[in-house]
Amino acid sequence: QVQLVESGGGLVQPGGSLRLSCAASGTIFSRFSRYVMGWYRQAPGEQRELVASISAFNNTRYADSVKGRFTISRDNAKKTVYLQMNSLKPEDTAVYYCNAKASDISSWGQGTQVTVSS
Repeated sequence: QVQLVESGGGLVQPGGSLRLSCAASGTIFSRFSRYVMGWYRQAPGEQRELVASISAFNNTRYADSVKGRFTISRDNAKKTVYLQMNSLKPEDTAVYYCNAKASDISSWGQGTQVTVSS
């Protein structure tokens, strides 16, 4: 089973930027490259929602609320997926989770807190 570890969260002022990383282990490069990787977030009292995803062919999807501000990317050689977050808003405050999905797995990381506040 693949293990995922997120990093890069923290406290940032409105308008600032953060880059989240999600490193995978327990899998080999050829399998990781086939995973659909996604970033989700969950704010207190809210349901977990999809923020962005990237397919094995680098097709990307974004929630309407983050389009034009967030960019998802992947480095298969490093078995890592990134989420570049720009122009952050207080409503982006949440715990951000990484997800790896394939026909036989769906794995989650432990999450990283992002707080946008002045």
